[in-house]
Amino acid sequence: MKIVILAGGTGTRFWPMSRRDEPKQLCALFSKKTMLEETVERFKSYPKNKIYISTSKILEKRIRKLFSDLPQENFIIEPACYDTAPAMGYAAAYLARQDPDEPIAFIPSDHRIGRVEKFLRCLKEAEQMILETDKLLDISVYPFSPSTTLGYTKIGKRITEKNGVEFYEFLGHKEKPNFKTAQKYLEEGNYLWHANYYMWTPKNFLEAYKKYAPETYTILLEIQSIFSKNQEERIVDLYKKMKKISFDYAITEKMDPQNISIILGDFDWNDIGAWNTLYENMLTKTDEKRNMVIGDRLNIDTSSCLIYGKENKIIATIGLDDLVIVDTDDALLICPKSRAQDVKKAVNELKLRGGKYL
Repeated sequence: MKIVILAGGTGTRFWPMSRRDEPKQLCALFSKKTMLEETVERFKSYPKNKIYISTSKILEKRIRKLFSDLPQENFIIEPACYDTAPAMGYAAAYLARQDPDEPIAFIPSDHRIGRVEKFLRCLKEAEQMILETDKLLDISVYPFSPSTTLGYTKIGKRITEKNGVEFYEFLGHKEKPNFKTAQKYLEEGNYLWHANYYMWTPKNFLEAYKKYAPETYTILLEIQSIFSKNQEERIVDLYKKMKKISFDYAITEKMDPQNISIILGDFDWNDIGAWNTLYENMLTKTDEKRNMVIGDRLNIDTSSCLIYGKENKIIATIGLDDLVIVDTDDALLICPKSRAQDVKKAVNELKLRGGKYL
């Protein structure tokens, strides 16, 4: 199985730390290593020629330097930032030229995984299941809150268990429901959070585009025909004709459930999508007042705050509770943790103002 790490995102909800030329996946949030480095490290037992990184042109130079030990042809450079449907289709078209029938796994670069051994076992068993059934495999995890920023997978009966990995029937997908619907899903008990680990063969991915996103498929075929002809400008022009849409909306919600199986991902997973989810994953490192502080501190009557500061600069707080405070060279963010998902609104406003500070 080939591993395709998706690293072209912009991470807007992590502004002001995440920027256009240094987005979330290139930030060190949990350790001294970037999230992308931590993601690649999970696959240290894989041969180098099986690991691919899909990223944007603006990040290409930095990422190639970070992973200079990977073969140069294993960097898949997306012609534009157009969401996961174009990015995954482009990667599938690229890899179909090598071996259309070897399974591939799309791996997000901004997740935290606690039990890596179990995660890798899920991928191994998924590969075998793909070869046996020719179905799309996906991983979903137990939800613990009514999130409106994640997709939900409805599962049916358990199909089988292999080496501790459980496979379930797929009964449907709903991307980012409203809060009331998300609450209903939790109460029903047969909905899982969609973790975004799609696994299939390049040929089958492209066939899915042909059936459910035919306009995108036509463009992908044309791009595929000129990959080796040194026509970069033409590829960029074609790529930008594709619709900006996620794979979930473009393909998953439309697919016949009979063609998908779900793996229960019980390996301690979290999508680090915004400052509040980062805080939730760092609770073991908080102080006696449940503050998570990076940098010099002076916190008086302050509790449950996430504070990211700079070296040689102290952030003093008095009488604050449940806030996110992030200080960088040219920008300062202050918001309630409950509004952390709205950081994207600030980024959109900055875009309208000309893009400074992005």
